[in-house]
Amino acid sequence: MCVRPPVMAVALVTGASRGLGLATALHFARMGGRVVAGVRDPAGADALLRVSAEEGLALDVAALDVTDPTSVDTAVAGLLERHGGLDVLVNNAGLGLAGAIEETGDDDARLLFETNVLGPLRLCRAVLPIMRGQGRGVIVNVSSIAGRVAAPFGGVYSATKFALEAMSEALHYEVGCFGIRVAIIEPGAFATGFHDSRLVADPDDVSAYAGRRRRWEAAAAGLPGRDRPGDPAAVAAAVYEAATNEDHPLRRPVGTDAELIAQLRHDLDDASFEHTVRSALDFWD
Repeated sequence: MCVRPPVMAVALVTGASRGLGLATALHFARMGGRVVAGVRDPAGADALLRVSAEEGLALDVAALDVTDPTSVDTAVAGLLERHGGLDVLVNNAGLGLAGAIEETGDDDARLLFETNVLGPLRLCRAVLPIMRGQGRGVIVNVSSIAGRVAAPFGGVYSATKFALEAMSEALHYEVGCFGIRVAIIEPGAFATGFHDSRLVADPDDVSAYAGRRRRWEAAAAGLPGRDRPGDPAAVAAAVYEAATNEDHPLRRPVGTDAELIAQLRHDLDDASFEHTVRSALDFWD
């Protein structure tokens, strides 16, 4: 059963200026929570601030760059000074990358890991002393179905999400005794513009892999749920449920495509899963 949190519950949502983070920050505030919306550049939070003002929501915007340790510490210190505690951390900020493993440069790979892995790690380190002191708290890490299944031309991105899931699973065991829960949300395709802002390893399409990457992406776009990406509000609701439902599982895929892929991966061995994917997408060598 989903339990509504106390009206004064405080939630910190990272990457809240657009997409899933924007939807999640607004959803928590609409449900009566006090939200600190972390954004890399507050000047880009116009939509968030406009809706918050129109609806009279209890929502603050804080400058928060998850790749900058000083920014993380400053944002959490400001939150603690203003609100006195923290009930929920939503690690949502993320960056995508499309491209072959061979053609992914060190700088792009480093930025991806800084954002998708070290960012959540920094936030966890910053808030866990607060939560342990309270004897309660929830950390919801927004991963991806790519954190369960790696696809061609998304290997480095998947590597960051696999790492995030491994870290989250270990954390789940480590902090439960302090009254802190951890949950992982694994979205599939949603209408957020995420893919439009991702890095591309071969932006000029002159690589040996360019034709195969275009073919793979065209085929994968035909998966159930990919032709009509879902409403980000569904992910926001799933994150909220993860934060408020004491019986929530460690992992939850969200979206038609994510649920299908997760079920197939659970049911099939490696060879059978590969054969199913290649057959469904007609992706044979």
